[in-house]
Amino acid sequence: MSVYESIMEGLSEAVTYQQGKLTARKVKLTIKPVDVFNTRDIKQIRQRSGLSRVMFAGSLGVSPKTVEAWENGRNKPEGASRRLLEIVRDDPDFLRRFQIEA
Repeated sequence: MSVYESIMEGLSEAVTYQQGKLTARKVKLTIKPVDVFNTRDIKQIRQRSGLSRVMFAGSLGVSPKTVEAWENGRNKPEGASRRLLEIVRDDPDFLRRFQIEA
């Protein structure tokens, strides 16, 4: 199916739903709260990933100074950085699988 055909199918379903001729699928999602990390946690995560501070920072999309500040307790990671830290904590090779290497 082409992109055009897929879009047209979706629009057709939307119109049919709006006309009351189609019941919408409902999916219930539960989003896990994002963990909080202390300085020791962050350093351990980085070290287990096998990346330097510079490479680790680049792979997370933050500056090396930011990672340094996290590891020294001057700042704390927020938002998406915390979720990425969770992923790397649970799978230290995650970043390498995406060809982010030291």
